[in-house]
Amino acid sequence: MTIVRHRFHALCPYFAMFPENFAETWIERLTRPGDLVLDPFCGRGTTPFQALLMGRHALAGDINPVAFCVTKAKTNAPPLPALLRRLTFLENRFEPSHWEGERRRLPEFFRWAYCPSTLRQVLFMRATLNWIGSKTDCMIAALILGSLHGETEKSPSFLSSQMPHTISTKPLYSIRFWKERSLRPPDRDVFELLRQRAHFRYASPLPDGEAMVYHDDFRELPRRAQKLVGRPRCVITSPPYFDVTNAEEDQWLRLWFLGGPPFPTATDKSGDCRHGSLTGFWDLISDIWRSLSRVMDNKADVVIRLGGKNLEPEELVRGLQATSVFGRRKVELLHHEVSALKNRQTNSFRPGSKGLAFEVDCHFRMS
Repeated sequence: MTIVRHRFHALCPYFAMFPENFAETWIERLTRPGDLVLDPFCGRGTTPFQALLMGRHALAGDINPVAFCVTKAKTNAPPLPALLRRLTFLENRFEPSHWEGERRRLPEFFRWAYCPSTLRQVLFMRATLNWIGSKTDCMIAALILGSLHGETEKSPSFLSSQMPHTISTKPLYSIRFWKERSLRPPDRDVFELLRQRAHFRYASPLPDGEAMVYHDDFRELPRRAQKLVGRPRCVITSPPYFDVTNAEEDQWLRLWFLGGPPFPTATDKSGDCRHGSLTGFWDLISDIWRSLSRVMDNKADVVIRLGGKNLEPEELVRGLQATSVFGRRKVELLHHEVSALKNRQTNSFRPGSKGLAFEVDCHFRMS
């Protein structure tokens, strides 16, 4: 079992994420070194990265660009010297005056959120990094995502004016918040901050091996798995919860940095967001079972953490069991438990809101 927390785990905190000890416990219990562990909703990459740390192979995917970038960076990390050389190269290429026009064309939110000199550097990095095709650029992008916004009053590790770390608050709310408190953005040098964050994260040794990470809908998993030598022995995952979060809204600023629009959207393009009807939600879960049944090994273990607003624990357990028939393989529920959420993440940015009260963990065996 891991004793010291690896610093990559907190590379980019993510709303609705499960802790690494959850993945660690199940990987230790259900797999052996060399086994293949799968997470088709990898989020910040906790399951695949922990699997690598424990000598397992890992397959992961997510349709959300932020999740893909962070997971790929953690599980396919470049050597630190290569990362530092790339930062120096980019810094030497940066010309502030070339980005002033674009900075001025951005919506008002950005002028309140970032110091002009910082924003020009962010814009340069946004346009220059090949985060999809380059391991080194992917890690740099992930480091920026982890520092793009946060509790500046508590830490110098963030680029923005005071914001939550796990989500991007809406523009109008943010501007009003900053104006009422006479808050101004900090003057940060992006290149220097990235060097500091890189040295900090790389203080933990890299795992052996790399994960296969895909940026796609989980329904494409059977096609992706055809390239694998073996079949996944274990799934440890947490699908989108019912009516709890919307990745396009809550991660809009990070999505903007990766090439999205400079404002929140709610068009369900990400596929990783809340589902407004129970029918749609359970259709999603049914499709998960269909995909897993086509790729999993014989007698494979499936661990699912799930939640839902205004859904009782018994409804979630019954729903997971009922939808498993769509996989057309025998699925047996071996164990389940309910965890109450005492310090709900919603309180950090929506005080007093009625959010998720509990989560259910279910362990299935698939024959």
